[in-house]
Amino acid sequence: MRNDETSKLHILLVNDDGINAPGIYALGKEFHQCYDVTMVAPSEQRSASGHSITISRPLTVIRHHFDDLNIKAYSVDGTPADCVRLALDQLVDKRVDMVVSGINRGFNLGMDVLYSGTVSAAVEAAIYKLPSIAVSTEQFDKVEEYAAAAHYAHRVLKKAVEKGMKNDVVLNLNVPPMKAEEIKGIKVCRMGNMVYGNYFVERKNFEGKADEDHRIYDIKGNIFEPEAEDMDTFYIKQGYATVTPLHYDLTNFKIIQEVDGWF
Repeated sequence: MRNDETSKLHILLVNDDGINAPGIYALGKEFHQCYDVTMVAPSEQRSASGHSITISRPLTVIRHHFDDLNIKAYSVDGTPADCVRLALDQLVDKRVDMVVSGINRGFNLGMDVLYSGTVSAAVEAAIYKLPSIAVSTEQFDKVEEYAAAAHYAHRVLKKAVEKGMKNDVVLNLNVPPMKAEEIKGIKVCRMGNMVYGNYFVERKNFEGKADEDHRIYDIKGNIFEPEAEDMDTFYIKQGYATVTPLHYDLTNFKIIQEVDGWF
């Protein structure tokens, strides 16, 4: 990654909320005057799509235009990971220096990273040896409400460039839903243990009976958030933006020798 101030960085913006989401527009608004920006996002909402990719059909790309943003923008009728792959292979005409994914409409804390399309797009970039940042905040509907998260994304990006962040690292940034001047700062911390206690309730038909051949289930449940002072779920509630470094290698190195001994 280039880190000299005279070179204008090329930033690829992606997300999982879709090309028309206010969060990705807020990033474009924050970055387009300082960097070369290309935006490639799903054509529709693809939240919680994880790291899925499309292999059973062709992908359709449509060019988008924003009157007040000087950027190239495309929608893809696929997943967030598809957007990164297609952008790097076909849609960008010069080297990408950094991939920024978001701003997601809702936090990606704890175990959310395993389901998140936002984080998965950033991880896909790291697989291609590009440094990346996944950005999330609490749910908002207007572009202006994402200003603080966009500001902190820019702050983290500049620090990553200054320090020469490695090209296979993902920084998972979560920003509390506050004005930028009200946020206490940035805490680098580990993933929390937030998990979803989901259960399924079968719907009954109008006679109060279940159809054995055609069943419908509603998803119910709660979020469980065990907390410790080194977790993202703890610091976000204290008014800090949180940064958690991630890597796509899921090997459990703590027990690799133990399991080797089994065989």
